[in-house]
Amino acid sequence: MPSMPHTNSARELDRVFAALADPTRRAILARLARGDASVGDLAKPFDISLPAVSRHLDVLERARLIERRVDAQWRVCRLRARPLRNAANWIDHYRRFWEVRLDSELLEASPPKRRKQ
Repeated sequence: MPSMPHTNSARELDRVFAALADPTRRAILARLARGDASVGDLAKPFDISLPAVSRHLDVLERARLIERRVDAQWRVCRLRARPLRNAANWIDHYRRFWEVRLDSELLEASPPKRRKQ
């Protein structure tokens, strides 16, 4: 299968997968899937400093997986679905490719069925 040229959408996909590679960032996204949350609320379950959580949020924001806004004295984060959908579509494309490939390899490797006498 040919490799994908390094276009803007390829770079965006690179940023999404890099952001998703970290379990803390995946946990933050899982929390945001339930609804918007303040930075303080997002930081509560983690045993890391608020600046460390903020760095994780920076990575997620650069990958366009979240958006942040100021609401009075709160910084509120919201999940953005499109980059996740694009990543899921990319994965789905290769999943279908490998299913076909593995199915054909299994057929080639299977011994022929014997007929009952």
